[in-house]
Amino acid sequence: MRQFSVNLFSFSRMRESKRTTHNHKLDSRFRGNDEDARENNDDVLGNDDKVKGLTGVLLINLGTPDSPSTKHVRSYLREFLSDPYVIDIHPVIRWLLLNFIILPTRPKKSAEAYRKIWHPKKGSPLLFHSVALAEHAQTLLGENYKVVLGKRYGKPTIKNAVAELRDCERIIVLPLFPQYSLAATETAIQKAMGYVTPHWHDTQITVIRDFYSEPTFIQAQAGLIQQAMQAVPNEDRKIIFSYHGLPERQITKACDCRKVCNMQQTCPAINLENRDCYRAQCYATSRALQHALQLNDDDCITSFQSRLGRIPWIKPYTDEVLTELAQQGIKHLVVACPSFVCDCLETLEEIGIRAKEQWLAEGGESLTLVPCVNDDANWVRECIILRAQT
Repeated sequence: MRQFSVNLFSFSRMRESKRTTHNHKLDSRFRGNDEDARENNDDVLGNDDKVKGLTGVLLINLGTPDSPSTKHVRSYLREFLSDPYVIDIHPVIRWLLLNFIILPTRPKKSAEAYRKIWHPKKGSPLLFHSVALAEHAQTLLGENYKVVLGKRYGKPTIKNAVAELRDCERIIVLPLFPQYSLAATETAIQKAMGYVTPHWHDTQITVIRDFYSEPTFIQAQAGLIQQAMQAVPNEDRKIIFSYHGLPERQITKACDCRKVCNMQQTCPAINLENRDCYRAQCYATSRALQHALQLNDDDCITSFQSRLGRIPWIKPYTDEVLTELAQQGIKHLVVACPSFVCDCLETLEEIGIRAKEQWLAEGGESLTLVPCVNDDANWVRECIILRAQT
């Protein structure tokens, strides 16, 4: 796990205060109730007294629309795809692409996909799994910590999440993305630091950039994969580690890894030249999972999903891998998505529904989707909590 700490300077001295009892209303805070009113309050990040010994933990996940309606999906996509870290092209071209090509058509299609996975009572899987993770972390950490959840896009906002931590002496920022990328990790960090740095005095801020090979994360994910494997015949079976894809150009923007990898074969082990390479970190996760599960090279394969447009994305593509495996006579697939901490549209709909339909149409007999770690007790206790205490 890579992390760094900085000491911040504020505009006023921190005044000593006595410890108070904190009765955190987790569900309402994490779900972002009354967000609109608070978002418009310019003084929400005031320089309040700090509580000695209180550590704030900011968990950041990507985001989700308020509902699976076309209107709400359009609003979410507008915010998401307007981020220059996500669509990293000239701002004028990005605006034209978004408003004249993407938003007129894609929200309706995406809304249909969201409706397939939307829980009738709990709503967005990404949100309720993230809420459960944050609540579990708060329970296990206890009164010396305050855990909040913010979404990079949508609600609850990072701004309001940081506001909940204004009485904390120390802040730990943990984007819930195992492998580092500009399009997810860096934009979340930059958004959070924009609200944190102007309002903290003599407070240590720890930012955890990645946890792609952390033993506790690997153990939690491997345990779920093992359970899925036990329900599937060993013969004619393949394990797929399917990660969210990225345009190749975003890889080279993050690091100069072309010296050690052409992005056509398996990435080499992490070194100084590819330490920030998303693809290399994905392969590092795959190797760690393969080792934990005692799999041979022929038992598993790494691939990348969710590509859009015609520009080159990192390979191999998950949908093409399915076709190749079907042609090889493989009948049973176990698919894990280790670039996601919480189950979401990309796991439940893209893999659990669409990829499964493709696999069965191509002659496969079964595709088992492995759950993400979500609020797994080992993941929360051993990774988030122990790192929060360092």
